[in-house]
Amino acid sequence: MQIKKHIPNCITLLNLFCGCIAVVFAVNGKLEYAALFAVLGIGFDFFDGLAARVLNVQSDLGLQLDSLADMVTSGLVPGIVMYHLLSQVVGAPFHDVTDSWGSNETFKEIGISYLSLLGLLVTLASAYRLAKFNIDTRQTTSFIGLPTPANTLLIISLPLILKFQQQLWISEIILNIWFLIGVTILSCYLLNAEIRLFSLKFKTWGLKENVTRYIFLILTIILIAVLQFVAIPLVILMYILLSLVFKDK
Repeated sequence: MQIKKHIPNCITLLNLFCGCIAVVFAVNGKLEYAALFAVLGIGFDFFDGLAARVLNVQSDLGLQLDSLADMVTSGLVPGIVMYHLLSQVVGAPFHDVTDSWGSNETFKEIGISYLSLLGLLVTLASAYRLAKFNIDTRQTTSFIGLPTPANTLLIISLPLILKFQQQLWISEIILNIWFLIGVTILSCYLLNAEIRLFSLKFKTWGLKENVTRYIFLILTIILIAVLQFVAIPLVILMYILLSLVFKDK
């Protein structure tokens, strides 16, 4: 038995493990810790594919396992985070329902807002996007629709901005019910939109064939250095715009 063929799958399972921890933190309202483990999971998601290519051990099992792990880290986590943000705005924080099990109480009575359930649409849209990705032969060298890890970074950046960049005008924007609903709808659309987006995978290091990637990486570094977490939504927007402008590159 070749040990090396199991290395990428083990890395994928680390992605799933981080995603599970992120879910636990998100459910308990510790969104900054949920974001941390989601980012770790996304990092493992990048390296499992890299390891598979370097070791030349790509497999159908690895493809399916990768999507299952992404469904947790980049599907369930952002949905719960958005649910929690919407709950904060409508005044219905996460409620411990364990004492209410079997008591026939309604969602309202146990502190769950129907409106905040809209956040879970992100999870549904992510599942649909991942299922499409597995059977879409057009996405071997680029993406069609926003990848779930990028969408997750967009959503988890919101509580990080609120936590670490406490400026009143920013908080007023993010904690606006219409803004959060708009981000939710936009997120669901972008995940499954017929928009071709470039991949960050480098096949060579040449400037001509990677001009879009180099521009993106340089601008990303500058934006993060200047704006910190506020830069993340701007980076996602820039990623989409550069893909549209340099779609033939």
